[in-house]
Amino acid sequence: MSKMMKTVAIAGAVTAAIAAQTTGATAGSKEKCYGVSLAGENGCAAGAGTTCAGTSTVDYQGNAWTLVDAGTCAEIELPAMADGTERKGSLEELDRDLPS
Repeated sequence: MSKMMKTVAIAGAVTAAIAAQTTGATAGSKEKCYGVSLAGENGCAAGAGTTCAGTSTVDYQGNAWTLVDAGTCAEIELPAMADGTERKGSLEELDRDLPS
């Protein structure tokens, strides 16, 4: 193999390794999003009366979270509340849709 081909092959391998590392770091980023999970499908600790994953009892429970892709929490489409108020996900606990 010529010196030029070896150089091109090494440069290509380095570029591929950097691209894979960069993509893996951003594609795997997750964050807690409150108020978007269905009953029983939350991540850990959904407030008082719950202990861990799957223990929320109300759809879109404001103190229950689930992991979502970073930067997408507030963009998740949710049905409006009974009074017509819009629901949105939040990076912090919410005081809505809590169990009675």
